[in-house]
Amino acid sequence: MSTLAWFALVSLAVWVWLLFGQGFFWRTDQRLPSAPRDGRRRASGGGAGREAGEPDGWPRVAVVVPARDEAEVLPLSLPSLLAQDYPGVAEVILVDDGSTDDTGRLAGELAVRCGGLPLTVVSPGEPEPGWTGKLWALRSGMALARTREPGFLLLTDADIAHEPDSLRLLVSAAEANGLDLVSQMARLRVASLWERLVVPAFVYFFAQLYPFRWINRPRPLATAAAGGCVLLRTETAVAADVPEAIRQAVIDDVSLARAVRRTGGRIWLGLAERVDSVRPYPGLGDLWRMVARSAYAQLRHNPLLLLGTVAGLVLVYLVPPAALCAGAVRGDGTAAWAGGAAWAVMTGTYLPMLRYYRQPPWLAPLLPFTAFLYLLMTVDSAVRHYRGVGAAWKGRTYARPGAVPGPCRDAAPGE
Repeated sequence: MSTLAWFALVSLAVWVWLLFGQGFFWRTDQRLPSAPRDGRRRASGGGAGREAGEPDGWPRVAVVVPARDEAEVLPLSLPSLLAQDYPGVAEVILVDDGSTDDTGRLAGELAVRCGGLPLTVVSPGEPEPGWTGKLWALRSGMALARTREPGFLLLTDADIAHEPDSLRLLVSAAEANGLDLVSQMARLRVASLWERLVVPAFVYFFAQLYPFRWINRPRPLATAAAGGCVLLRTETAVAADVPEAIRQAVIDDVSLARAVRRTGGRIWLGLAERVDSVRPYPGLGDLWRMVARSAYAQLRHNPLLLLGTVAGLVLVYLVPPAALCAGAVRGDGTAAWAGGAAWAVMTGTYLPMLRYYRQPPWLAPLLPFTAFLYLLMTVDSAVRHYRGVGAAWKGRTYARPGAVPGPCRDAAPGE
């Protein structure tokens, strides 16, 4: 048997394992829970006039929105937050993180024009050493919010638009199921050709790395969150020392989830139906920068993990089509059928994500091409890191965690 056939068979075996053994990551049915999963509710039962699963009393909520140079998207996102149909007391705190495009002023104008929930705009100044900009902004917004003693904090990005019942559904899910962190992966914009090719695959790869079912188990096997939409109990944030405990994190959503999990908090993560990103990524360059900004940080800036990731992407995504084509040309039947079978399994697992994003099924066989793009983006992320421009965002570049001496380094659990 040829070397190519062996590689094709190994790839097929990996895909069979991924199909059944990786938490059914390819399924897209992990949606916001509305009923208790264990027959119990944190809130006491029985109020008249309530819909099923809703709490008796609605806790106060503070919505914290970090924003840096977001004047382009704020008119599409901020009014949706101000228009939340929430039965309890809620407010929006927008943190203007050193914007140069009048983000703060525009937010105030939108609040006057649209009405709805009260809006407070704060400007904390430049981050202190050892802080990423977003977490510095969240620190300021969360500190102000806690003076109002809210039961929950909704941490949501400036490019995220919410349907009017989004906050109500998030709080209902948390209260009904005794959850400390509820996170939804916002449906990203898919309009341009490159967005169609890259965006659904981005969420597919994330789910493969962090299977939602594993995260949502009573005894979880993985931990993650989606930073665009995170509902967090205030008492849990205090117990987890958030955001101070994760102040250097570039991938702040996963770090936040891990901090909550260390305190024994219960986490739920799934796909959103009422929460959408309005940020456009029309060209390949826009998407490339989005991925390359944090891909190497996801690998802990470890060259060995980078080599393993590249080898894994080649084996899992590139070997199947190569084996099918080369096997057919060379008359290597084993390589051809094993590669074809692996490619078929890959294609089948991608179809549910394409349906979720309302994209045509003919994009599914193109996943190897998209995976190759992600491979190049990941390598570029490492190159950028070693050139000193790795974790760059809107004019700021962040050092590798631990590079800042003294008290600014990442705190270990219990420190």
